[in-house]
Amino acid sequence: MSRHFRDVLGNFPTSVVAITTTDTEDRPQGMIVGTFTSVSLDPPLVSFLADRSSSTLPTITAAGRFCANALAGNQERLSRRMAGPAQERFTDTIWQASDLGNPVLDGIVAWVDCTVEQVVEIGDHLLVVGRVQDLRVESPKTPLLFFRGGYGDYLSSAGLLLDSLVGWHEIGR
Repeated sequence: MSRHFRDVLGNFPTSVVAITTTDTEDRPQGMIVGTFTSVSLDPPLVSFLADRSSSTLPTITAAGRFCANALAGNQERLSRRMAGPAQERFTDTIWQASDLGNPVLDGIVAWVDCTVEQVVEIGDHLLVVGRVQDLRVESPKTPLLFFRGGYGDYLSSAGLLLDSLVGWHEIGR
């Protein structure tokens, strides 16, 4: 059942988001999630899911804050690095500290800076709810998506296809 579950849910595209914070020595820490979503407008709340075995989640909860960085379509390598060994996640990664002190990664689409509001145990994951303190769109780039077991910049591809169809349609007149 679990393989079938994963196979079917893999048909729901998800955005790739780097959740970042710093540890007690101000070293950057982070992880990749595909479950970032808005929760409430009033108060402004967002959430993500983390596996119970996450080595980064204890740092996030201890810090009491995190930043959700929406990766751009050209940041697959960064996503793979951030999903790898913890000591290599910020190697060659350019970032600036937010007002809360969380890493805001260079080249992203947008970011949302939060304080931890609540952590809820759900199945084999923990739901982390954050209260939004600041947020910003950084670029008009399309986001990196995860779909059917792979990464892609599907929106740019769709835009190119649409542009070519519109161009073809106009030529055919």
